[in-house]
Amino acid sequence: MNFIVPLTQAEMETLSAKAKAEGTTPEHLARHAIGAMLPQDAVASKPPKKSSRGILAHLGAAPSDEAIVENRKEMFGKWNRE
Repeated sequence: MNFIVPLTQAEMETLSAKAKAEGTTPEHLARHAIGAMLPQDAVASKPPKKSSRGILAHLGAAPSDEAIVENRKEMFGKWNRE
């Protein structure tokens, strides 16, 4: 949804100067100011997603290259190579 807010030239210059001083855009600054007035229920639509990093952490450290090579030899060593 979009809102159009009429501002005087002086208000627009003040808003632009404040946004420039904070290193952001006037739109972002206005959105932040309006968001502070809204109840938190209206602002937060979804809970933050959990990171998938560390999803296999309970399995411990990854096997070494030598362990992988050894396991391959054990698993596939008896197969006939044709």
